[in-house]
Amino acid sequence: MCRLYGLQASHPTAATCELLDAQNALIDQSRQDARGLANPHGWGLARRQNGTAECFRQVGPASESADYRAQALKLRGTTLIAHVRRATVGTPAPENTHPFRHSNALLIHNGHIPAFEQVRPLLLKRLDREHRAAIQGDTDSEHVLALLLQLRDEAPDAAPTTITRRAVQQVQQWCHQVDAEVDAAVSDRSFADLEAVPDAVLHGTLALNLLWIDGSGLAGSRLNRTLWRVERDAPHLCPICNTTHTDAAPSAYQATVLASERITDEDWQAVPNGSVFQVDAESLFHHEPLHAS
Repeated sequence: MCRLYGLQASHPTAATCELLDAQNALIDQSRQDARGLANPHGWGLARRQNGTAECFRQVGPASESADYRAQALKLRGTTLIAHVRRATVGTPAPENTHPFRHSNALLIHNGHIPAFEQVRPLLLKRLDREHRAAIQGDTDSEHVLALLLQLRDEAPDAAPTTITRRAVQQVQQWCHQVDAEVDAAVSDRSFADLEAVPDAVLHGTLALNLLWIDGSGLAGSRLNRTLWRVERDAPHLCPICNTTHTDAAPSAYQATVLASERITDEDWQAVPNGSVFQVDAESLFHHEPLHAS
């Protein structure tokens, strides 16, 4: 199913314990997630700070990688993302490992596009030559990043939620088109209770939990995978290491953390299924329905 993590904060913050030692750290989710599945096919950590993206990724289980621990120990910044992969579209390979980076934009994805072999030509046709050429692997995730950047270039003043909504709705339209043409049985309905949905049903359903970075902060969508958020209006005192992971004064600090599963014992809230969102310049979380009622 893959598992993802993202943080945006007003001040540089370390993610070490949330990636390594917290109650449900990302490294533990690489061994076994809440659905009982391992995510052993690759991992990656990235940050964007002062306009520059840095990314480190590797094929293989995070839980067995000394490099994962070494990179997690030094991952610190104002905008951070991390991912452990269970391969669904695209073989385990460096070019298919999250995060995907095109220039200074980054993306991680939990989910998949059903019948992607039929959707892929439609998506590629929508891209200009530059964005097509930037795609190095064969995952649906990297293709979605190229689509997001294409839409952003066409509307540079649009809000990140607008760009994300346009991209997700476009993929939904292509899935409906493919379903009608080749009887692929593709669904994009938003489930109210994912825990009750069998894996076989989820496999035939469009799932786009996206976190992407372009500009100063995080934006994304939740569609048919679990996604949780916690907002901090002061540095969080970590019960594992008894530090706050930041040098910011309590009154000056604000952060939003997003994750596929609740990582700490804080009061995490579910991001509504079928929504788009962004974390603004003040590190506050805002979400909107994917489709207006």
